[in-house]
Amino acid sequence: MSDGFVASGFEKVREAFDAEPRGGSALAVIRRGEVVVDLREGWRDPDRTVPWDENTLVNVFSVGKPVIALALLMLVERGRVALDDAIARHWPEFQAGATVRHALTHTAGLPVFPVKRPAEAWAHWDQLCTDLAAATSEWPPGTVAAEHALTYGHLIGEIVRRVDGRPPARFVAEDIAGPYGADLGFGLGPDDIARCAELEFGGIEWPERQARFIGNPPGIRDLAVVNSNLWRSATIPAVNLHATAMAVARFYDGLMTRPIGATMASPQFEGVDRFIGSQTVWGLGVQIEPDGTWGMGGLGGNAGWADPGRGQAIGYVTRRLGDFGTVERIDQALAMS
Repeated sequence: MSDGFVASGFEKVREAFDAEPRGGSALAVIRRGEVVVDLREGWRDPDRTVPWDENTLVNVFSVGKPVIALALLMLVERGRVALDDAIARHWPEFQAGATVRHALTHTAGLPVFPVKRPAEAWAHWDQLCTDLAAATSEWPPGTVAAEHALTYGHLIGEIVRRVDGRPPARFVAEDIAGPYGADLGFGLGPDDIARCAELEFGGIEWPERQARFIGNPPGIRDLAVVNSNLWRSATIPAVNLHATAMAVARFYDGLMTRPIGATMASPQFEGVDRFIGSQTVWGLGVQIEPDGTWGMGGLGGNAGWADPGRGQAIGYVTRRLGDFGTVERIDQALAMS
């Protein structure tokens, strides 16, 4: 049985969360500004010695992509950069002909880092950005979507750094995490690393078509890497946001109360995404679903999304990486609450 709170009428959501314990996971739902679900279960470690609590951070993988996208969109909102600016206008070394909009919508044609690097390269922001700057788009920018699984954060984050001057992790901490009241971040310090849950793999399948997109630098499929201090202290905005479930929910709740949320959720590309392998509608940093919800899932079943029709913001995080079965059950339960 999970620990935490559910408001009256949300009992089915608790049942959905409890149906398949992950040995370490959490769920938060905010409805029209009010917390209606705040649940957690399990432990932070595989030995089951440290209980999961409300301050536990976990790597939520691609759930972090909208966070770094918001950083860039805030600079657009402030008039510092325009969506149809060539990236090279702000990042002169950048050789591909992609625009800011292309970068935000996974259509820049740069889904892989072009130079083979070891896992240690995750700690070297400048090196990976230099590699990207010299790359050539695999397709004419704007014509093909292929989720930039590993490159997205460096592509967007370096534009943020060039325009604003602050490193992307600092921008997120000061302009997003703080104002949104969200316990999330990149490039963790020792105190936050000490709060992190250890990841485990549990029945996850890796589609063969994705292998090329997630293999360089290596590490995303290696527990020794993703549970390391090197990974947690690095800034890898595409895949290493560390957050609580409540932080993810607060992020989406904040977006729904600000005009910038509607901007993010405006459709930009519709078609088959070559990484995802299915029909996808991309907004500016988020996926848009046919039912009007929007957000982003992350490796292993992590997810965060906004449901404007019901005024709900949802965050689900897990340390045991598997499928999205729990998220699907939660979504169905929410529809009945």
